[in-house]
Parts: sequence; structure tokens; C-alpha cells
Amino acid sequence: MEWLNYHHLLYFWTVAREGSVSKASASLRLAQPTISGQIKTLEDALGEKLFERRGRNLVLTEMGQVVFGYADEIFSLGRELLDTVKGRPVHRPARLRVGLADVISKLVAYELLKPALALTEPVELSCIEDETNRLVAALATYSLDIVLTDAPLARHPSIHTYNHLLGESGVTIFGTKALAEKYRRRFPRSLDQAPVLLPMPNTMLRGGLDHWFEKQAIRPVLVAQFADTALLKVFGGSGIGVFPAPTIIEAQVKRQYGVSVIGRTTEVREQFYAISVERRITHPAVLAITEAARSGLFG
Repeated sequence: MEWLNYHHLLYFWTVAREGSVSKASASLRLAQPTISGQIKTLEDALGEKLFERRGRNLVLTEMGQVVFGYADEIFSLGRELLDTVKGRPVHRPARLRVGLADVISKLVAYELLKPALALTEPVELSCIEDETNRLVAALATYSLDIVLTDAPLARHPSIHTYNHLLGESGVTIFGTKALAEKYRRRFPRSLDQAPVLLPMPNTMLRGGLDHWFEKQAIRPVLVAQFADTALLKVFGGSGIGVFPAPTIIEAQVKRQYGVSVIGRTTEVREQFYAISVERRITHPAVLAITEAARSGLFG
């Protein structure tokens, strides 16, 4: 019979939660080589790599994310067991594990997820941001309840998933007050030769914008492009260039980044999908998300 060494699992879980071996070492009061060695032993026992190096950072692999989800459940149950034995009140909220595609705006993600936290019954929300294909792999192993992304998922021969369209939004072009005053007149023609900040070329929004620019015979000057849309907005708020964001979060973008609206277009549409392994959604928190999106946010 195979047995899992829970000490090794604890070391792995702590490193994943703290973000580095050095921080886990301080938390566990163990030497770094000891923790690294025990994690290597766990990886050998499982036959899977749980971490990979990206630059100077340790990042969970696809299987590492799956194992971390289970470890989180195991140690949460352990704390609940101690509370029960010692007569302390136990309030276990429902869990909602969301995979957030890295192309989704953080402000849109917040608006989409907010209804889940407003339910009468408390919900413990866990968000993991990653590439869509890695999140879908975690969804297939039931490590996630739902994945939020900007495009429907094509049929996969081994992973059965369902696309639930939450809604779609036009696009607003923003800029600082000075840039808005300069480029607002004659929009969108005014964007010709304007400095722009754009998402990366592999995103649906970038593809739509590039097509729109070409159709309008507009040639903006690309100053920078970003994988992280939140970072894009930070740069936009500094006045380096004009930038796009979904119209549904127009008020939040203006308030948070101190920018103004230059113009809007409905010719570029950004869609938002919930991907699940269920044809019919039953998780109450996911139901709250989909219903609020369709009737409120995108309604």
C-alpha cells in the first residue's frame, strides 16, 4: 500500500503558500536545504515535478497546482478537526476555486467575482491566475470549479468542458487629461500617430484592436505592450500613452487611474466566458457569478 508523507506535503504546501524556500524556512524554523530535500523526496514519491524555476522565482507546475489544492484541503480539515476536538466553534464556508486567465482585466475579474462574496452563506474564494491551457488542465482534475477567460474553449479530445458566455463589452480608449484633450476631437481618426499602450498580440482584445486600426486606416505609435493589463493601466495613468479597456469598467478605470475617456467603439468587442466541466452549473457561487454577469454587469 502506498502512503503519503504528510510532513513532506506540509513543507511543499508552506513553500507554495509563502512563495519561496527562504520564507518557508523562517516559518517552519528549518534549514533551507532540509526543506528543499524533503520536497525533492515528495516529488520522487509522486513521480512529478511540483515546482519550476522562472528566473529567480519558484513557480508551481501544472501538477504542483493540483497537489497544492489537495494539500490546502487536507490542512484545512486538520485545523477543523482540532477545533472540533477542543470544542471551538467550526464555521466551514463553501469553497470557490477560480482560475483566472492572465488576459482578463483585474477590474473585470473583481466585478465578475463580487456577487459570489455577497451570498448569504459565506464563501471562501481562491483565485489562481495563469495561462488558460494550464487552468483548464487543473479544471479537468477538479482542482478548480471554474475558469474565467476571454474566448470559448475549443473541443478537446480528452477534456470535456463547457463554455458559458457571461457577456461582452465594447472598448473605451483612455488617457490622462492632457492626452484626452489632445486626442478626443475627431476620434477615432485622432489616434493616427498617437502613442498607444496595448495588450500582447496573442490576446483577443489586441487582435480586435489591430483589425479596427487597419479598418479605420489608423496607424498609432506602439509605445509598449503588456501581458498584465493592470500594469498597462498603471503606465497609462502616468501619461506615457493612451490605452484600451472594456467599457463595462469605464467608471472604475477613471476613478482608480485618474484618467479620462477619449472615445468609445463597439466595433471592437471583448467577450468573457466561464469554462466549467458541467453542462449545467450547480455550484451556488458560480450560479451567482453567471446570473449577475448576464443580468447586471453585461445587461
